[in-house]
Amino acid sequence: MTEPADGTPVTGDRLTAEELRTLFLFESLDDRQLERFVEQGRVERFAGGEVICREGDPATCFYVLLHGTVALRRLVHGDEVEFNRTEQRGVYTGAVQAYLAGRIDQVYNSSAYAVTEVEMFVLPADVLGGALREWFPMATHMLEGLFFGMRATQTIVGERERLLALGSLSAGLTHELNNPAAAAVRATAVLRERVAGMRHKLAMIADGRLDGTRLRRLVELQEEAVKRAASAPPLSPLETADAEDALSDWMDDHDIAGGWEIASTLVAGGVDAEWLDRISGAVGGENLEAAVRWLTYTVDTEQLMIEIDDAVTRVSSLVAAAKQYSQLDRAPHQTVDVHDLLSATLTMMQAKIPQGVRVVKEYDRTVPIIPAYAAELNQVWTNLIDNALCAMREDGGTLTVRTGHEAGCVFVEIGDTGHGIPPEVRPRIFEPFFTTKPVGEGTGLGLDISYRIIVNKHHGDIRVESVPGDTRFRVMLPVTES
Repeated sequence: MTEPADGTPVTGDRLTAEELRTLFLFESLDDRQLERFVEQGRVERFAGGEVICREGDPATCFYVLLHGTVALRRLVHGDEVEFNRTEQRGVYTGAVQAYLAGRIDQVYNSSAYAVTEVEMFVLPADVLGGALREWFPMATHMLEGLFFGMRATQTIVGERERLLALGSLSAGLTHELNNPAAAAVRATAVLRERVAGMRHKLAMIADGRLDGTRLRRLVELQEEAVKRAASAPPLSPLETADAEDALSDWMDDHDIAGGWEIASTLVAGGVDAEWLDRISGAVGGENLEAAVRWLTYTVDTEQLMIEIDDAVTRVSSLVAAAKQYSQLDRAPHQTVDVHDLLSATLTMMQAKIPQGVRVVKEYDRTVPIIPAYAAELNQVWTNLIDNALCAMREDGGTLTVRTGHEAGCVFVEIGDTGHGIPPEVRPRIFEPFFTTKPVGEGTGLGLDISYRIIVNKHHGDIRVESVPGDTRFRVMLPVTES
């Protein structure tokens, strides 16, 4: 028998029942129960710096500390982070879910390292699991229920999170589609009236009062009016008012009644007094009013067609963005340009961006395309952008979307100028169900889902830096598949 520094008696590779009972996990077991563990367990020694068990490896053993100092670490964003260091006798690690047996894959959920020379009491996982199910069936059933209930809850709430995000984006998309569609419908109705008026005016000036030469010249001026309307430069409010006053005065001087009503249409189409002089010279004074109004209908019609074209193009762009966002017609895994995904996400979220928030895009167009699950990356952008917008909901600010590449990775950075993440909260932001949003506004799974998509599925990383007025989430995605 040897006596370690803390007085723990160790007999060869075995503990006696009395020695085992000194560990708090086993103090309430009877002699028969202790004897099973004495027979099946063993004492193992580890040198300082040696790995006791490694996260992700098959969980074959349950470890109880007898002597020494142990450090527990977990992989966080690709780095091993120490979350506990202890020399407390009796603490345990390893196959802590052995009671679930074959119902889940038994892997170590953290790594354990010997900081000093360490002695551990080691039980095979199947021995521990069998004993727990046999001796404590009620407790085991309750633990199983808690474990699978929590996992089911996380799955259901995760799906709910996705559905809520989809519903919110769908509502925003419907709103965005409704605006250009309504504009197109309104412009089409007005266009029908303008075409009817143009036919009427054409009949008035082409009923024999104009000879062929003048009519041909008027048609040439009409073509020129169409080109002017399509390329007219925008004017400031003051320039527009001055131009409308000048045209109204010209039409008053040439006895065209109600000239002020059509002056705004002509100015918007790039028409000025000099061009109206050319019309007067082409058709003569007796047909001038009919010719001016006919050409006004032409200008107005062209502007309405431009408005319809813009509206239809906007609808087409939104549908394309929705298609890009959902990736419904594409393979789940593909090579993608992150800028296409970001643009689609921002388009889908346009209706959610508060009035006081400015969006800045700082894209590095030299970044390479990457292999990725595109639809799931869009979900990550949605979660990060939504969090950034929530942080600026009250006071407004700037949403910055930045891209670049470094160290064999493409990075996407989502930044906001909101209130920041308090230092005491930051270590927990990727935990499932943890949220700082008011009750009912967040499930606490957005960042957890994002973390799993980036780290577990893409083998990338998420990093966060935050001070009041400057919070940045940086997503690192490998350029090549591991």
